[in-house]
Formats: sequence, C-alpha cells, structure tokens
Amino acid sequence: MTHDLTKGKITPLLINFTIPLVLGNFFQLTYNAVDSIIVGKYVGTEALAAVGTANPLVSIAILFISGMCMGASILMSTQYGAKKYDVLKRQISTTMLSGLVFSLLFAVVCILLLNPILRLMQVPQKIIPMTSDFLRIMFLGLAFTFLYNFLANTLRALGDSRTPLYFLMTSAILNVIGDLIFVVWFHWGVTGSAISTVCCEGLSCLFCAVYIKRKVPFLQLGKQWMVFDKSLLSKTLSYGNTSALQQACLQMGKLIIQSLVNTMGINAMAAFNAVSRIDDFAYTPEQNIGHAMTTLLAQNRGAEKNDRIRKGFSSGLMIEFFYSLFLFFVIFFGAPYLMNLFVKPGQTEVVRLGTQFLHLIAAMYILPAFTNGLQGYFRGMGDLKVTLWSTTMNMVGRVAAAFFLAPRLGISGFAYANLAGWILMLICELPLLIQNLRQW
Repeated sequence: MTHDLTKGKITPLLINFTIPLVLGNFFQLTYNAVDSIIVGKYVGTEALAAVGTANPLVSIAILFISGMCMGASILMSTQYGAKKYDVLKRQISTTMLSGLVFSLLFAVVCILLLNPILRLMQVPQKIIPMTSDFLRIMFLGLAFTFLYNFLANTLRALGDSRTPLYFLMTSAILNVIGDLIFVVWFHWGVTGSAISTVCCEGLSCLFCAVYIKRKVPFLQLGKQWMVFDKSLLSKTLSYGNTSALQQACLQMGKLIIQSLVNTMGINAMAAFNAVSRIDDFAYTPEQNIGHAMTTLLAQNRGAEKNDRIRKGFSSGLMIEFFYSLFLFFVIFFGAPYLMNLFVKPGQTEVVRLGTQFLHLIAAMYILPAFTNGLQGYFRGMGDLKVTLWSTTMNMVGRVAAAFFLAPRLGISGFAYANLAGWILMLICELPLLIQNLRQW
C-alpha cells in the first residue's frame, strides 16, 4: 500500500517507516553473512578469505545500482508529495528501462575486467580461482539486483516500506536452504554459495513484481511500463548518478582497504571479513533511519510543508542517537561471541583479531549516526552533491589513515581509520547544514 508521509505525527511515521527498512536490510545482509558462516565452517579459512575479498567488488556493483534507484526514488517521492501523478508514472517507466540496460552493460564490463582487478587488489594467488568463480556468478545476477532494487525503491518512494521486507524474508530463508544444499550437500564450495544467492535474488525480484501487478493499482501501468521520456532522463541520471557515485566511492574506499588487508595474511583477511559482516549489520539501521528521513523530507518538500521538514530532521537525529547508544553495548560486550559464529573451533587468532577491532569501533558508532542523519536530510532536500562530496572526503581520509596506521597498529589501525573518515565527513557537512537550515 502507498502511504502519504505529509500527514500525521512525524516521529511515529519515521519509526514505522524505518523498522521495515532495517529488517529488510538485515535479511539482505543475511545473504552475505550466511555465505560467510557456511563457507567458513564447511569449506575453510581460505574460502572465507576468498568470499571476503570478493565482497567489496560485489558491493560496488550492487550499491552503484541501488544508488541509482535511490536517486530516482527521491524524484518519485517529491512528485508523489506534489501529487504530480502523470509525471511520476513516466518517471517510473523511464527509470526501469534505462536502469535495466545499464545493469546488463555493467555486468559485462565487470566480468571482462575481473582478472586484472583481482591482480590489482593483490589477492593471493592461492585463492584467485575461488574468488573469480564466485564473482562471475554474482555479476551474472546483477539484472535481478537492479529489478528488485528498482521495484522496492519505487514502493518506498510511495510510502510503503513493509512489502519489500516480506519478499526479502522469504528470499533469505530460501538462501539458507540453498547454501546448505549447494555448499554442504553438493560440496560446490564458494561456487555453490554464489549460485544460491543469485537464485534467491531472482525469486525476490519475481515476488515483488507479482505483488505489484496484483495489489498496487497505482503501479499497474500496462503498456506505460515501456514509455521512455527523454525529458525526464537527464534529471533522473543527475540524481541517480550522483547517488550511485556516492555508493561507488564508499565501496572503492573499502576495496582499497581490502587490498591492504590482503597483504596481512589469511588470518587477518578472515578476521576482517567477519568484522565487516558484523559491522554491516550494526551500521545498516543508522543508514535506514537516514533513508526514512529522505523519503519523509522529500514528500514534504514536494508538498511545500517546511515545518514538517524541520521536525522530521530533528526527530531523525534523535532516533539515530539512541540507536548508537544501544549499538555500543551490543557490539562491545558481544564481540567474542559474534566472532565465533564465523570460524571453526580452535581458530583463536582470528577471533582475537576480530574482537580487538570490534571493541574499538563500538564506541565510535555515535559519529556515523549523525553523519547518516545529515545525509538523509541533504538527500531529502535534493542536494545530492553534498552527500557525494562528504562521502568522498570520508573515504579519502579513511584510506589515507589506514595506510598510515595499519602497518603500525595491525588490524586495529583500520578501526582508527574509520574514525578519521567519520570526523572528516562531519567537518564537511556541518557548515553546509547550517547554511541550508538558514535558507529553509
């Protein structure tokens, strides 16, 4: 169902909209976490390192595509809030057609350049075959990734964050079953893990499309799904590319850091992979609160309700703050138990390295809580250049600090590098926020 966010009490609206986003992303992250847990326990440390090395490359592709969908959804939210329904329908069909073509071309390029990229990342020769097999299959499934992200972001732009959750829940459960069949039963290793993930993404996409056809009258466009409006393409590309570049920049930084991790040995690679999975689960709700703020603010910007924009921003920041406090206690005290989920019994060095990293980063989550709130605000206001610029500075600072600190502090250096990036991001955003709020 669609939902008008220009009416009603703001804090309950934000919370109700955020919870399905959080749960949905948890199930999305379950894809990768289940891959790592099952591969690490049933195949071995080298396979876990291979999946961990592949993850930044897969994330770049997926987040670039989802960034395009997110940017287009900001336009959809604004048009929906302004009640410009004819323009909105042309926006939806134009986004789908252009995005589908792009995702197919992007997959082909990634597959062709795969081996040079792995060599550039300094991936150990021992795990290159496993990493290559995993990545080729994942790239072949990018069309499914785009279609699901497009349909899910369209529903969220119209105020429905619950429906995509149900399909992800089903898909995640099927992915666990698929991993057990292909990896544990058939002994297909990392290849089986990739096959399971792609199949389940395809099912999630199919479920979402069927639901829209049967239950969402507004999106039953018929032949209008094939309408391509050149007049809307330019702005769609502007919003979509800026959002996609932001996501790609974030993952490029992680890719460079992963290259540095790859020089520190198999234990460090395995520990960093496990920590990255845990960090994804911890960090995602902070991002989702920001995304909920984006949709609410964009709809109210379209409706020209400035008072609700100010209240929505302050409520979002408050939710971010309380979540970061909760996160500190969970990550700090649960670190060793979380690490043991990813390794076989007796791999104490991997657990020790990961626990050391998690203890440091737990106290730092207050900073990305605020940066995600600010990002949500600027996206909702349609000022995506600020989010791109601040994210770029975040990753530049993080990468530079990692190369300086990691050789001196080991894996702990990457935690301090995250801190440096978040501080630099706040320094970039706060003056622009003050200026923007004065204008509004």
